[in-house]
Amino acid sequence: MTRRTVPPPADPLGEALHLLRITGTLYCRAELTAPWGVAVPHLDGLMAMLVVTHGEAVLEVDGLPSLTLRPQELALIPHGVPHKIRSAPGAPTLPLFELPVEQISERCELMRHGGGGALTRITYCSMRPDHVTADRLVARLPRVLRLNTWADDGGWLQSTLNLIGTEAARLRPGGETVLTRLADVLVVQAIRSWLDTAPEARQGWLAALRDEHIGRAMAVLHRAPEAPWTVESLAGEAAMSRSAFSARFTALVGEPVMQYVTQWRMQLARTHLQQTREPLSQIARRFGYASEAAFSRAFSRTFGSPPGRFRPPHGQPPNVSELRHGLRVP
Repeated sequence: MTRRTVPPPADPLGEALHLLRITGTLYCRAELTAPWGVAVPHLDGLMAMLVVTHGEAVLEVDGLPSLTLRPQELALIPHGVPHKIRSAPGAPTLPLFELPVEQISERCELMRHGGGGALTRITYCSMRPDHVTADRLVARLPRVLRLNTWADDGGWLQSTLNLIGTEAARLRPGGETVLTRLADVLVVQAIRSWLDTAPEARQGWLAALRDEHIGRAMAVLHRAPEAPWTVESLAGEAAMSRSAFSARFTALVGEPVMQYVTQWRMQLARTHLQQTREPLSQIARRFGYASEAAFSRAFSRTFGSPPGRFRPPHGQPPNVSELRHGLRVP
């Protein structure tokens, strides 16, 4: 391939965050009066975000110290691990799916629960990451991320949380769209905060994205997965010799270059298959394969099943109602 068919990236890690997309966002606006407690089970494939807009709440995850969240504080639970939210340590809890909710709209529910004491308002979001970048990032995150808004010198983060509280309380026309966009922003900001401070954020795949040379090659691959990439062409993008690039890539990423290329394409293809009825021949070309047969063989080797197994039912991608049903019936 000709060098520089893909513009050189300025910030490979920033580009990876740009590819982080959230879909299927569901909001539960909770009005809780002490004493109260909610036990949330494992939510497979989902991230959860908890924003306290009034009062305070205690968040408990097994094996971690409990966190007391006050107004304008949030916690991100990236892996959907079981957790409890209470008015105070030791307050009795009920399973989430046993508590009645009022469906306000397709994407928003209202929960009222508790013993009639001090009021806490919470906006609770369940979100499904929707890109291979999200899978890679989320796999490296701790079980809980807490975002301290008071450390935000510019004040924009606190203003964003204020806006979430306002939109969740009023649900004006277009409010669901606003909440979804704000959730995207807050998830990215929470991850950015972790990337800036956590030592483990400078290891493995994330370290590779930060690397001046390897990160450059990874970014052009991420931009154009359909290009006919080889070790030589990616080494050229990294301005390294083939042997030095190959060795450094494997050391940082943990897998050989072309194995990573295949894995990246296949994970993108799987997401695409779940969202579209586009013919397999077109999907093959979209992700760098000259024929449907070659694509199907690579896909089956990667996932153990042919591409057709990942098609959405009835020719339609999963909608929010189906996601809610999946949440309500674990």
